Amino acid sequence: MRGKLSVIGFGPGSIDYMTMKAIKAIEHADIVIGHTTYVDILRQPFPNKSYRAVDTMEELEEHCRIAVKDAQEGWNVAIGNSGDSGIYGIAGIIYQVAEEMDADVDIEVIPGITAAFAAASILGAPLMHDTALINLFDWITPLDIILSRIDAVAASDMVICLYSPKSINHPDNLDKATDVIMRYRDPETPVGIVRNAGRHDQSHIITTLNMLKEADVDMFATVIIGNSQTFVSNGRMITSRGYTP
Repeated sequence: MRGKLSVIGFGPGSIDYMTMKAIKAIEHADIVIGHTTYVDILRQPFPNKSYRAVDTMEELEEHCRIAVKDAQEGWNVAIGNSGDSGIYGIAGIIYQVAEEMDADVDIEVIPGITAAFAAASILGAPLMHDTALINLFDWITPLDIILSRIDAVAASDMVICLYSPKSINHPDNLDKATDVIMRYRDPETPVGIVRNAGRHDQSHIITTLNMLKEADVDMFATVIIGNSQTFVSNGRMITSRGYTP
């Protein structure tokens, strides 16, 4: 009997932020696979599941193959990540691996709350109009390509949400992105920074584009840069979509 492979986005990690479909998929899984960080998060609401944790991207790709094989052999397998598995997540790798293996397996992608949406809800309503999501982590995508995309969306006046804005190995990527955006945006453009959105140690600030380089930002932060219609009211960051009270 063929099993099933559920590719799960479980949101920030708290069970309050998980969809019922994600919860049911984890509960029904024979084994749950994920990066060590994600497994540690899932052990809290689901302590009795059988887990397989991995530490590196190379290991994760190999475990994707194992997950596909396990599903072919009749196991119900859950593999996933925080946020949404289809946005900078594991879903694309699973489909590619299954195709390489010519695997006849039932794969279902279960969406979750991605960092942009979790952060936006904390800041107010900054994503009310057209928005671009860009990951500054240049391990896979060269930085020059990332910056060219930022240039294009900055010129278009879209709200910009930056994932993985700063890392130990790439501490200057956010500064470089800010320089590009400053060519097109008012220095006083509102910027929201949320760290560990939806988790117990969540924090956030609202600052301005010209102060972004001075802000405390790391890999666990999500940065939302407003457009020409974004404003701050009563401590909330809001992007107008044309409504006038």
